[in-house]
Amino acid sequence: MKWLPYTAAMPGPSSRLIYIDWMRGLACLLMFQTHCYDAWLGGDARKSTFFMWSQLGGTLPAPLFLFLAGISCALVTDRLLQKGASPAQIARTTIRRGAEIFGLGLLFRLQEFLIALGWAPWSDLFRVDVLNIIGVSMILMGLLCWTVLSKSPQRSRIFLPVSAAGVSLLIALPTPVLWTSWRPRWLPWPLESYINGVHNLDQPQAWLFPIFPWAAFAFAGLATGFLLMSEYVRRRKSASFILLGTSGVALIYLARWFDHQPWQIYSVYDFWHTSPNFFLIRAGLLLAILWGAYLWCHWGTARWGFSPLVQLGQTSLLVYWVHIEFVYGRFSILPKRSVSIRTASFGLAAIFLSMLLLSMVRSRIRMKDKRLSLKRGSAVA
Repeated sequence: MKWLPYTAAMPGPSSRLIYIDWMRGLACLLMFQTHCYDAWLGGDARKSTFFMWSQLGGTLPAPLFLFLAGISCALVTDRLLQKGASPAQIARTTIRRGAEIFGLGLLFRLQEFLIALGWAPWSDLFRVDVLNIIGVSMILMGLLCWTVLSKSPQRSRIFLPVSAAGVSLLIALPTPVLWTSWRPRWLPWPLESYINGVHNLDQPQAWLFPIFPWAAFAFAGLATGFLLMSEYVRRRKSASFILLGTSGVALIYLARWFDHQPWQIYSVYDFWHTSPNFFLIRAGLLLAILWGAYLWCHWGTARWGFSPLVQLGQTSLLVYWVHIEFVYGRFSILPKRSVSIRTASFGLAAIFLSMLLLSMVRSRIRMKDKRLSLKRGSAVA
């Protein structure tokens, strides 16, 4: 895919950071299980502890994809800096890619509307989905990188991660009030929806992906990516990943400590949807997962041969796009909200295997295209 769009050069035979692909694949797997059980389970199964844990796992895929989009943005920025690109050229690259992803998000919404023509409301065309917010976040990250590189080129190695982390907090902290007392009601709802996910329902909707708080995960990934590309981390990679992972765990405990304090600074406190504490917990989990992914891909079985998660991660946009129709759409492989956990689990296995096969076919086609391009280049030379 490249929907978290860029790869960066690394030493060795592969030009990809394998642990980044593995994390994308993990996000795909968590997304599959969340969507499948949510779409198909019915009756008492929807009240079970199993379903509760399934949906709790569903709080991670979107943060993972956004976090990895931020890391990818940092990697491509670092690569372009090494090639001597100007701040404007770097910003154009990121902003153009963000606009492409945003355009794909609009195209996806149009496709879903046309497939469901007759019963889908027209307002679905303006739904703020995960592709939309990834595209918007990349545009905003491109603007931030241009600003920092233009104003402080000599100290950009320090200012880039610090400013990215700062913007991440500046997005997370005002989220509760932007969903409640400070809502920009003067905006048309399709625009306000990008601020707080209000859609046309007069209240912010937790199932949408507005800038507040979701873009904060992308900027957290941007800060992390710049740290990963620093000279210090390059020289002490294993120790640095341990530090990142333990920092993530510490962040989780810090957020839990904040959450259990008797005082609150927000008049309306919604832990699961707008709380900065829940953002910090998930950010800590992302850092811990990054540490685990690095360990697994460098010393685990992911280095031994074929890895289903790495494969899915390399085509994550494709499998996201296709699986939606066979889970939630008109072509759902199981009846919606009416089956048992066992039946839904068989359906999940079918979705996983079919998407893995689709991913492998796409990778093979891509490889053949690259070989043909190389042969044509050699023939011309």
